Amino acid sequence: MKKMKNYRKKICIITSSRAEFGLLSRLIKKIQINFVIKLIVTGSHVSKSFGNTINEINKENIKIFKTIKLNLNDDSEKGISNVISETITKFEKIFRTLKPDLLIVLGDRYEIFSAVIAASIHRITIAHIHGGETTVNSLDNYFRHSISIMSHLHFVAHEKYKKRVISLGKNPK
Repeated sequence: MKKMKNYRKKICIITSSRAEFGLLSRLIKKIQINFVIKLIVTGSHVSKSFGNTINEINKENIKIFKTIKLNLNDDSEKGISNVISETITKFEKIFRTLKPDLLIVLGDRYEIFSAVIAASIHRITIAHIHGGETTVNSLDNYFRHSISIMSHLHFVAHEKYKKRVISLGKNPK
């Protein structure tokens, strides 16, 4: 078997909102030195009605691999269901060709949930940041906990969130 020269692991990172990009940007800048980063921008970042916050990413001089536009204007059950279905399909196509070594996601949005479903099907290792947290009376809890269950690596913000992730059946290590 031939040894691969200078192979750097390919890490895919998904950002869908200004809130989590603020947390991810420092991580991206640190790890892009040693890894090939493929940043996928979706959700409110590429929505005119949510302020086109992709401009903030561009100001950070972080290279964007792909953008995925979604219709986030319909927050009815049908609208959210349609976006989830559409997003799973779009990420499935990306992961089929990209074949990342690791997917890093943060939070609880349904766009992230959809990407994690597609990554799970492709058996991509998933790292989830901020699992175990809760939002009162929110669908986000279902998405966040499902993302944690499908993830392999967990980066939680507090011991109580670690306990919650463990209670979902994840390895305490």
